[in-house]
Amino acid sequence: DVAIAGEHPLTVYVDKREILTLMTLGAAPEALTIGYLRNQRLVERLEDIVAVQVDWETNSVAVRTRHGLADLDAKTAKRTTTSGCGQGTVFGDLMEDIDNVRLHVDATLTQTALYTLLDKVRLHETIYKQAGAVHGCALATHRDSAAEILLFIEDVGRHNAVDAIAGRMWLDGEEGADKIFYTTGRLTSEMVIKAAQMGIPFLVSRSGLTQMGY
Repeated sequence: DVAIAGEHPLTVYVDKREILTLMTLGAAPEALTIGYLRNQRLVERLEDIVAVQVDWETNSVAVRTRHGLADLDAKTAKRTTTSGCGQGTVFGDLMEDIDNVRLHVDATLTQTALYTLLDKVRLHETIYKQAGAVHGCALATHRDSAAEILLFIEDVGRHNAVDAIAGRMWLDGEEGADKIFYTTGRLTSEMVIKAAQMGIPFLVSRSGLTQMGY
């Protein structure tokens, strides 16, 4: 017998309107949905979301917002298929608007804290060690030579894992300025943009990066 990573369709509805279907492990569907809406800038604040209801019998998640999604047609009319595994999609002018994001210019990260984080990620018990076929992302704090993992989420696509952490950050009231974001796989433009939107100044991977990611 061998362990096999699960993969389930999860169709997102916002105010009874279908947005898209995500393929996911399904470990954190609420956080994934909230983080997706956050990173796509379809919802500006957590307070704009009234309810998130997951129904695995129909493989769907229904989101109810307070005032509806502004300019939804305009935002979803322009789609960019990204190089993220599973071919992610970003809506609207997200690629162009990254120039408006400002991170803390005085943020620093010690080599010791970086190596400590990488070692803790390596030792972290994961689905990947049991079954493979998944990507993992970690949110960590750091101070001087110390680094602590706050969240570690795995999914069949890295963009899902990033979005789930973004959703949890909103729900937990976590800011990104003093955090490190770790991800498996390469650093594409989509990964860099999402980390920047979360206000995280440090994005770490053992793999390489693309020209647009740079």
